[in-house]
Amino acid sequence: MRVSLTTLVREWGRIGCIGFGGPPTHIALLRDLCVRKRGWLTESDFEDAIAACNLLPGPASTQLAIYCAWRLRGRLGGLVGGAAFIVPGLALIIGLAAVFLSSAPPRWVLGAGAGAGAAVAAVAVRAGASLVPGSWARVSSAGRLRWIGYAVAGAAAASLVGAWVVLVLLVCGAVELLIRRGGTAAFLPLFAAAPAGGLLALVWVAFKVGALSYGGGFVIVPLMQADAVAHYHWMTAAQFLNAVALGQLTPGPVVQTVAVVGYAARGIGGALLAALVAFTPSFAFVLVGGDRFDRIRRDARARAFLDGAGPAAIGAIVGAAVPLARALHENWQFGVLAAAAVVLLLLRRSIVVTLLLAGAVGIIAALAGAPLRH
Repeated sequence: MRVSLTTLVREWGRIGCIGFGGPPTHIALLRDLCVRKRGWLTESDFEDAIAACNLLPGPASTQLAIYCAWRLRGRLGGLVGGAAFIVPGLALIIGLAAVFLSSAPPRWVLGAGAGAGAAVAAVAVRAGASLVPGSWARVSSAGRLRWIGYAVAGAAAASLVGAWVVLVLLVCGAVELLIRRGGTAAFLPLFAAAPAGGLLALVWVAFKVGALSYGGGFVIVPLMQADAVAHYHWMTAAQFLNAVALGQLTPGPVVQTVAVVGYAARGIGGALLAALVAFTPSFAFVLVGGDRFDRIRRDARARAFLDGAGPAAIGAIVGAAVPLARALHENWQFGVLAAAAVVLLLLRRSIVVTLLLAGAVGIIAALAGAPLRH
C-alpha cells in the first residue's frame, strides 16, 4: 500500500509529539494507527516487526517507527516517517537543554532539575524490572541459571565499570551463542578504545549509544555517564541527571538524551551531530535490511545472542541506578528518591507524572532555600 509522504509526516509527527512514556507508548500508538485504524499492516506483520526490531541493537521503538513507514512508502518513506517521529522530541529536548545547561539558570530551574534528577535512579529500576517477566518467560528451565548470571554481570558492569557495559553485553551474547552452537561462535567485533577528545570523541560516544545498545535506552546511561562526566568532563554529575530526566520527560525515544550530552559538549551543533550519529544506525538497519526482517526474526544465532545480551541489558538498566544515585549530593534529594521509588515500584504510577512531581518538589525546595549544586 502506497501512502503519501504528507500523511507520513502528519501521522508519524503526531506520534512524535504525543509519545510520552517511552517504547510501550510508541508501540501502542503505532499499532493503533497502522493496524487498527488504517489497516496498513496486519497484526501478524506488526508483531513480527516488533520481534525483529527487538533483535537489533539500538532504540527498538524508533526502528519500528522507521520500519512501518518503510513498509508504506519504501526507503524515502522510512526516512521521512522516521525523521517526523524523532524531530519533535529532539527539538524540545535541545530547547530544554539550553535552559538547564546555561551558565546561570534561575534558581527554580536548578530546583526542578535537582528534583527530577533525584528520581531518575528509581526510574531506572522500574524500567529494568518491567522487562524481567517477558524475558524470563522466554527462557527454558535449563537456561535460567545462565539468565541470572547474565543479569548479574550486566548489573555489576553498569554499577562498577559503566564505560565497559557494552562490552559485557556483547560478551554475554557471545557466550550464549557459543553454548547454543556447541563451541563455535561468530566473531563479534568491538572497538573499545575511545578517541582523545573533540568532535571525534562526541561522534564515538553517540555511535555507541545508537549502535551498541540492547534492551532500551536506559542501558546506555552508564556508558554515557562514564564518558560525558568522568572521561571527557562535558557535564557535571548533576547536569547528567538532568539530561536523563529530560530524556524521560520529552516525547520520542530515550536515546535522545544523547542530544543533551552533545549540547553540553559543543552547543546546538553538538546536539544535532550527536542525534544524527546516534540515529543513523537505526535508519541503516531498517532501510538496508528491512526486507530481511523475517529472516532475522527466525535466525537461531540472532535469538541465541539476544538470549545472552538481553538479560545482561536488563541487569545493566537496573544497575544504572547505582551511579545515578551516587550522583546525588543533597539530603533532600534522597528523600525525593525514596518517595519516587514508592510511587513507581509499589504504586506503579506513570514515570512522566512522577518526574514532573519530583521536579515540582525540587522547585519548592529551591524557593525555600534548600541547598543546590550547579
